[in-house]
Parts: sequence; C-alpha cells; structure tokens
Amino acid sequence: MFLSKPCIILVLIFFSVLSHLDSVVYGQEVPERGDFRIMFYNVENFFDNENDSLTLDDEFLPDGARHWTNYRYKKKLNNIYKVIVAVGGWEPPEIVGLCEVENEYVLEDLVNKTPLAKYEYKIIHKESRDQRGIDVALLYLKNKFKILQTRFIPIKQWNIPMNTRDILFVKGVTSTNDTLNIFVNHWISRYSGIIESSKKRNFIASVLRQYVDSLFAQDIHANIIIMGDFNDEPLDESVLRILDTKTDLSEIIPGRLYNLSYVFRDNNKIGSIKYKGTWFMFDQFIVSASLLKRENQLYLESADIHLFSPDFLLEEDKTYYGFKPYRTYYGYRYQGGFSDHLPVYIDLRRTRKIIK
Repeated sequence: MFLSKPCIILVLIFFSVLSHLDSVVYGQEVPERGDFRIMFYNVENFFDNENDSLTLDDEFLPDGARHWTNYRYKKKLNNIYKVIVAVGGWEPPEIVGLCEVENEYVLEDLVNKTPLAKYEYKIIHKESRDQRGIDVALLYLKNKFKILQTRFIPIKQWNIPMNTRDILFVKGVTSTNDTLNIFVNHWISRYSGIIESSKKRNFIASVLRQYVDSLFAQDIHANIIIMGDFNDEPLDESVLRILDTKTDLSEIIPGRLYNLSYVFRDNNKIGSIKYKGTWFMFDQFIVSASLLKRENQLYLESADIHLFSPDFLLEEDKTYYGFKPYRTYYGYRYQGGFSDHLPVYIDLRRTRKIIK
C-alpha cells in the first residue's frame, strides 16, 4: 500500500512530535546527553527518623517538631531518586554530588531501596563535625568511574576544626581513561548574618584554593571540577576573589578556574534557590581551563551546564509571585515536596577524532 504525499508528511510530523516528547521531562526539555553527566543537588534535610545523640537532629524524629515519620522519610527517598533519574534522561548521571545528607544509612537506602538499585551506585561519605549532622557525599557508577583517591578535607582555623562540613575530594578515572579531580562543597550558610558568615566562607574558599593550587603545581592541565552549594553567588568575594574564578570564557588560560554558573546570573529571573522573592545562584559548577578546550580528551562548553527546573520541582510563589522550588516543608507545614534547591548538572563530551 502506498501513502499519498500529504499522508507521508503527516506521518513524519507525528514521529517528530513523539521524538520531541521523548526529550521532555515533566515540562522541561532535556538537552542532548553528553558522554559523562555530573549533577549536584542540595537535597535539603535528608534525615532518617532515628535519633543520633551526637547531633541536633531531634526535630526530624517521629515525635519531633516536624513529625518526621517513616512514611515521610520514604517519600523523601523516592523524591530524590526521581530527581536523579530525571536529570539523567535516558541514562543515570555517572556522578552525583549531594549535600545535606545525615549519614551513610540514608544513602544506602537511596541506592539500594529505591529503583536506583539497578544502577549499582557506590557511595563516598564520612561523618563531619557539622552540629546538625548534615554532610556532603558522592555517588558514582562503578563501571563508569574508578576511584584513585578520596580525601575529606576538614576546615581548620588556627589548627582548630570548625563545626562545619568537610570538603570532599575525589580523584578518579572515567571509563574512557580520563582523570578527574572533583571537589564537593557545602559552605557555611548565611543564617548568622551575611557579614559575619561571609568571613567564614572566605576562609573556606582559601582552604579550597590551596588544594587547587597543589593540583596545578603537579599538572597545570589537571581536569578539576568544583561543585557544591557555596551559599554565595559567582560574583561574591569568596568565589570570585578568594577562590579566584573567572566568569569570562572568551579567553581560556591554563591554570585558571572558570565559573560556568555565572551564565545564570545574567538576569534574576531564575537561580538554584529563592529567598523572599529573589533568586540566588548558590549551587555552582567551576572547572579548570583544560576542560574548556576542545583538544582535551574530555571537554565542555558554556552551554553544557544546566539548571534543572522542570514543573514537578516548582510550585506557585503566592507571596512574591512567579514560582519557587517545591520543598518538603513550608516552615513547619509538611508539603511532601523535594528541596528548597534546584539541581545543577554538566555534560562532559569526549573528543571525536576523525579516523582517515
């Protein structure tokens, strides 16, 4: 049977629409996937519902202020799993950086007791000195990333440890034999006031910068990826001056760091977190110059950083208008949402060599 020309056109349009729908996740179009996807997500108070006598976790107990029941905990588990899968698109992200996780127990539940189990993620985590008991962590696919070195960098001032999260450093090799040096961060919040807390974030930035300099001293072309919730924006002193990052990607100089997240600050219409009607870009990816050069085996461009903001992660902002992240609690009122932060992710691309 032969189709007329108009019918053929209609069939082509139909399959084109289907193809487009396949690339959309809950209202947000998923970009073409790179060869190696890395995401970061502040999961906001990812606590179990068991008491830890060494930390201030009492409000996240069944009889605590937030009535953190087993049902609510399981709901949180599944919400985080859904976000990771959605960010991955057709395949899960090879690496997932997380912050605000209470312990390894919740991470084990996440990777073993949700549909993430089929991907066999491995966990890197260590308890920090944070008073609330929240830490940073890294998940990775063991068949895509081989760990060479792991270090948890404590924040010490005058050799006295600060009660805050460690910086997690992970060095590993991808399945394509490319070495990556990754730092996962969660810097001190602004809760005590911007001026007072900024001094502490500046100090944390100086600690991180020392480790970055040590890597550049060994290899000025080292592949460095810095991700995290910095509680500061790309143009704040800690990130711009102390960590010494560049926002202009028109000239790439070896031994420099470049902040990919600055692209989202061209306007204040979106960010990774919203506070009193204003968006802030606290969750960022910063990379070394080598990763911005196409001659590198793995590389990315300015368009390869993404802020993941599908409809299911947002809710109407009835106070300040527009939208805001759909979080687990609004104050102390349980909503069953995801987090007060939106995830960010990058795609690394493998250089395609032409075989003659």
